[in-house]
Amino acid sequence: MSLQVEKMEKNMAKLTIEVSAEELEKAIQGAYLKQRGKISVPGFRKGKVPRQMIEKMYGAEIFYEDAANALIPDAYSKAYDECELEIVSQPSINVVQLEKGKPFIFTAEVALKPEVTLGEYKGLKVAKVSNRVTAKEVEARLEAEQKKNARTITVDDRAVQDGDEVVLDFEGFVNGVAFEGGKGENYSLTIGSGSFIPGFEEQLIGVETEKEVEVNVTFPAEYHAADLAGKEAVFKCTVHEIKVKELPELDDEFAAEVSEFDTLDAYKADIKAKIKEEKLAEGKRKKEDQAVETAVANATMEIPEAMIDTQVQQMVQEFAQRMQSQGLTMEQYFQFTGLTADKMMEEMKPQAVKRIETRLVLEAIVKAENIEISDEKVEEELAKMAEMYQMEVDKLKEYMGEYEMKQMKADMAVQEAVTFLVDNAVEE
Repeated sequence: MSLQVEKMEKNMAKLTIEVSAEELEKAIQGAYLKQRGKISVPGFRKGKVPRQMIEKMYGAEIFYEDAANALIPDAYSKAYDECELEIVSQPSINVVQLEKGKPFIFTAEVALKPEVTLGEYKGLKVAKVSNRVTAKEVEARLEAEQKKNARTITVDDRAVQDGDEVVLDFEGFVNGVAFEGGKGENYSLTIGSGSFIPGFEEQLIGVETEKEVEVNVTFPAEYHAADLAGKEAVFKCTVHEIKVKELPELDDEFAAEVSEFDTLDAYKADIKAKIKEEKLAEGKRKKEDQAVETAVANATMEIPEAMIDTQVQQMVQEFAQRMQSQGLTMEQYFQFTGLTADKMMEEMKPQAVKRIETRLVLEAIVKAENIEISDEKVEEELAKMAEMYQMEVDKLKEYMGEYEMKQMKADMAVQEAVTFLVDNAVEE
C-alpha cells in the first residue's frame, strides 16, 4: 500500500491510498468464492461455475464492489496510522481506479483537528454564588418531607373544601343531551388541581356527600374536541367521598421516623448541612460553566463541517442508546414526537458545535499550561471506578485497553483545565 496526503482548506485533508494489483486480485477472488453459490449459469451446478465464465456473462465488474468493500477498511486503517494526522471525522470515500490487473486507488477526505488560538483564559470574571442557607429553605425541605409522609383519611362531617381529594360520579350534557366522554364513575379529583375544565372544581366547594349538584361550565374555545369547543355544558355530579391528607406532627418522633436522628433539631441541622452542600456543588458548577464559556468565547478556531457531522452522529447514537435502555426504538420515538432523523440532527448541531469548541479549548489550555496527570491520580481514578462497578482494580485494568486508558487520562487532564480556569478566575 502507498499513501499520499494532501492538506486542503478549512482543516480538511485528502488521503490518496493505493493498493497493489495483487491485493486487488486476491480480493476479487475472495468476492467470487463468496458469491459463486448464489449465481446460476445454465450447464453448471450452483457453486461450481468458473469465475471466468461468470465474468464473461455478467462482466468483470460483478465482483468489484465486494472486493472494494473488503479492501477499503484495512487499507484506510493502515493509512490512518501511517499519516500521523489528528483525524476527527469519518472518512468520505471515493473510488478513483478499480480495474483488474491495475492497482486499486481510492481517496478518503477527512477533517483534521483544528488549531486553537487561545484568548484570555486567566483572571476571567465569574459571578459570586451565595452558600447561605435560610430558615425558610430548611422549613420548605422539612414541609416537603412532612407531606411525603402524610396519610390520607376520609372525612364525613363536613362539605368539600379547597385542596380535598373527592371521589365522584359525573355526567355532562350540552343542550340537555349527554355527550361522549363526559361521564365518569368513582373518579378521584383533587380540588384546586386544575385537572378539569375551568370553573368545574370551584363549584364543588361546599358540596355535601351523596347530594347531586349541577355544575355549569363553558368549554374553552381551543378545546381539543371541536364539537364541544366554546359550548356551555351542565355536569350532574355526586360526591361519594371526601379525603384529606393528615400531616404528621413535626416533632422528635417524626425526626426519628424519617431520619437517623433522634431529635427534630438534629434533623434540621442535617437538612441545613445538606442544602449547603448542594449550594456549594451548584455554585462550583456555575463557576465552571461561566469560566469555560468565557474562555471558549475568547478563543478562535475553524471547525470543519465533517467534524460537526461526526459529533452529531455520535450524539444521535448516545440518544438512541438512552431510548433503548427505556425500551423505546428510534422509529417509535420519531413516531411519537413527529421528528425525522434529519430534523433531529439539525437541532443537535448547535450543541455539537458547543461540545467540540469546549473540548478543543480545554485541550489547548492543557497544552499551554503543561497540565499532566500523575500515575497516582490515575490509580485514584481507577480505584473510584472499580468501587462504582464493584470489582477489583486489577480486573478493571484488564478490561480497559490502551486506548481507553489514554482517553481516561486525557479526560482527567481536561477536567484539571476546568479546575485551573476556576482557580484563576475572579469572583464579582
